[in-house]
Amino acid sequence: MDRRLEGIRVLVTRPRDRAEELCFLLEDEGAQVLHVPLLELVPPEDARPLMAAAESIQRYKWVVFASASAVDALMEALREAGTTQLLSPVRFAVVGPRTARAVEGYGLKVAAESPSGTGEGLAEVMRPALSPEDEVLLPAAEEGRRELEDALREHGARVTRVTAYRARPTVLPDETRALLEASPPDVALFASPRTAEAFLEDAGRERLGAARLVAIGPTTAAALSQLGLAVAAVAERPTPEALVEATVRAVRG
Repeated sequence: MDRRLEGIRVLVTRPRDRAEELCFLLEDEGAQVLHVPLLELVPPEDARPLMAAAESIQRYKWVVFASASAVDALMEALREAGTTQLLSPVRFAVVGPRTARAVEGYGLKVAAESPSGTGEGLAEVMRPALSPEDEVLLPAAEEGRRELEDALREHGARVTRVTAYRARPTVLPDETRALLEASPPDVALFASPRTAEAFLEDAGRERLGAARLVAIGPTTAAALSQLGLAVAAVAERPTPEALVEATVRAVRG
């Protein structure tokens, strides 16, 4: 079997709960993986808007998720509110296959999924099924981007955005900092603009050395460029498999 990343040092910066499959696939290709989670996902400081949405979930025609973490947060709120049984008339739309799997893991059906893995792409997929004044619930990261929300509003939807979770930067351990300095990665994978910003703020760009940078999608690629970092490859979809293929392209050209 051709291990396409044999001996390649790959830095993975995704939160721990999102990185397990990616790290396994990279190692299966022969990569030496250094997993450095730079963000910790925690509950919102004020959970009342999320709980209020869960208590009146039946009012929404659509619930739209951009991440699996948002799925888990809303489902926990529904459990606490005792309103899970009111989900039957609600339609679910998702960005990305991982988010779709999270929804299906709760025994729910995905009605719409973005083929491009972007919020704007999901809004376009939903457009034919959206009626004016449709109530749409968008549980999202506190610092999440607004493209999906804005696109849904442009299509006439009445969007209620609530904070489902927030990402808190973690401190890079001294031993990890020393390891990066002694042996910079050949490739660094970034799955969000916030992660890239956190790395530069904590570790500094000098610890990237001459690493080739891989972005999970066009939004992250644009953010890296704005930070003055060259992007070697962009994943075609926001999946572990696509990130691995992008890593191979970055290494092999």
